[in-house]
Amino acid sequence: MGKLKTCKVCKDKFTQQRPLQSVCSPECSFTLITLAKTKAERIATQESRKTIRLQKEKLKTRSEHAKETQAAFNEYIRLRDIHLPCISCGRYHDGQYHAGHYRTVGAHPELRFEELNVHKQCSVCNNHKSGNIVEYRINLAKKIGLDKLEWLEGNHEQKRYSVEELKAIKEKYKCLTKQIKATTT
Repeated sequence: MGKLKTCKVCKDKFTQQRPLQSVCSPECSFTLITLAKTKAERIATQESRKTIRLQKEKLKTRSEHAKETQAAFNEYIRLRDIHLPCISCGRYHDGQYHAGHYRTVGAHPELRFEELNVHKQCSVCNNHKSGNIVEYRINLAKKIGLDKLEWLEGNHEQKRYSVEELKAIKEKYKCLTKQIKATTT
């Protein structure tokens, strides 16, 4: 006679009638086959999605990488300054906050990802008051000091970020954002 085994599907005890028998009945056998198929299909779908994601990543332009990097950087800045008021007007409010650049990205792309150049700014100051730059400068001098402010306002070497540099910067700020979120929760 066969050995006493446990069915892989229903977990009932049964006597093994054939070698390699792992289920107690034809119904459990059918269920086991169905589960194996769905698992294989799920793995194939995951592999397919991974391949598609990698192909899409290869097709991204430098501009798309720059946008993603900017989004990661901006999220970090907003979290870094979460307990601070708007750098320009000094208000706390429930509205939307941006990561406002003191020296604009258009005029100074080399300072795009410079943390000293970017601070939490309310949407009113950033969008409707064109950065409220006079108040921004006054409060920025108080926050970072006059020597660092003068460095920001000085001349800088032009910078054009490569895709690899953008990916590295994005990864850096995603990690910093995760660290901040981990410490606040």
